[in-house]
Amino acid sequence: MPFERKSSTQRGYGYKWQKARETFLAHPDNVLCRYCQADGLTTVATVVDHIIPHKQDLKLFWDRKNWQPLCKPCHDGRKQSEEKGGKGRTRPTIGADGWPV
Repeated sequence: MPFERKSSTQRGYGYKWQKARETFLAHPDNVLCRYCQADGLTTVATVVDHIIPHKQDLKLFWDRKNWQPLCKPCHDGRKQSEEKGGKGRTRPTIGADGWPV
């Protein structure tokens, strides 16, 4: 039998989470993606990421100190790669002439 993933609501991302997410992302400190900011970019955050994967630990799930704002591309790409043991996205350094160094 193939693995069937639980729905987002079954995984804890129901109405209560959606309201908490909305409040978190509305706070001025959480408007921009943390990963993009570290790269010198300005991108609006749309995802509340659990810094340490909660793995169904409800205390860790609801611990706001374990939340960070990310944009969807960073969450779905770089963060997932990091969690799987990769280094995540890397950007080439661009020289004054506009070409990668």
